[in-house]
Amino acid sequence: MSTGTSTFVIRWINFFSMILAIAVICFGIWMSIHHDECRKSLTIPVMGLGALILLVSLIGFLGAWKNVAVLLWVYLVMLCLILIAIMVFTVLAFIITNSGSGHAVAGLRYKEYHLQDYSSWFFKQLNNTKNWRHLKSCLVKSEDCNSLPKNYKTLKEYKLAQLSPIEAGCCRPPSECGYPAVNASYYDLTYHPVSTNKDCKLYKNSRSIKCYDCDSCKAGVAQYMKTEWRVVAIFNLILFVVLECLKKSLSESKRPMISHIVHPVGKIVH
Repeated sequence: MSTGTSTFVIRWINFFSMILAIAVICFGIWMSIHHDECRKSLTIPVMGLGALILLVSLIGFLGAWKNVAVLLWVYLVMLCLILIAIMVFTVLAFIITNSGSGHAVAGLRYKEYHLQDYSSWFFKQLNNTKNWRHLKSCLVKSEDCNSLPKNYKTLKEYKLAQLSPIEAGCCRPPSECGYPAVNASYYDLTYHPVSTNKDCKLYKNSRSIKCYDCDSCKAGVAQYMKTEWRVVAIFNLILFVVLECLKKSLSESKRPMISHIVHPVGKIVH
């Protein structure tokens, strides 16, 4: 590949990368404004990723535009480090999210989740008192449970609903408790459950209590996190392939570019 072609390709690739980075940062800002307290914690990593892509793209763009070999080497090294970080995160994400799934319950269109089914990392993190206190405060403030009576006005609609993992685990008692549902936000707790599941005693109809301290709620959060992590891991895998192709093209093209910069100096010395 000629020097002119190399610089042209690298300049435009990084120009579009900068536009992508700005879009990611704007998406992070949008998330911080429109999402609830729980999901706002995701805005910092999103904006950080956008800022990192912007920095690396700017270095690559300037290096190709001004034919600065040092910037191109820095760009290549940073690209390699990003590739390593992406691969490590992706492998760990697939390992952590490899276990755990929902259990079908007769008469329900949604599944219930058990915390012990998930990886030891999820089990440890969600049973950590400090971590769960923060997550619980987010869940109480969110509309996941509060919106159920608005969405399902009759008991029939509620029984036919397809609840999310968090709604199924945090907003209602486990089915094995046997509490009769009066409506989407109230259960008849005068019934004495046969099940020994501790979640049966922890559930209360109060909007601030519900089943937020239940293992079923923690399992619902684990399932939500598993789904989100899988999406991120697949995106990272695609990003890894794209960046690896870019790194190879840079490795092939940097030699003629650097020789173009160094040769005139060598002629002067001779």
